[in-house]
Amino acid sequence: MNDHWYEDETGSMVRPYTVTRGRTRPAAGRHIDLMSQVKAVERDEQDPWLDHARTALLELVRRAPRSVAEIAADADMPLAVVRVLLADLAESGLVRVFEPPAPRGAHDPSRLREIADRLREI
Repeated sequence: MNDHWYEDETGSMVRPYTVTRGRTRPAAGRHIDLMSQVKAVERDEQDPWLDHARTALLELVRRAPRSVAEIAADADMPLAVVRVLLADLAESGLVRVFEPPAPRGAHDPSRLREIADRLREI
């Protein structure tokens, strides 16, 4: 990214609330989990409305599907900003967000008792 959107010594030249137009949460209450996988949708035409930040995120997920956490780290953007921008891209049909599978048995009381019993044995 050599568009002078970031400066090495000072960080971002554009504040996060400016990039998201003042939004701190994804539109329509859409929740995007930290471990959700994001994949670009292949399209032939370019979208002229995309700004630098959204274009940067789209380029990252075009290379390979990634988790939201990886995208935020690779883009060097705050997680809250990345979630808002990814929701915008998903709403526009440019990316698909796949929620992580629910852990099996995570809320099973018998499984939790078994874990507690084994921890006591240690």
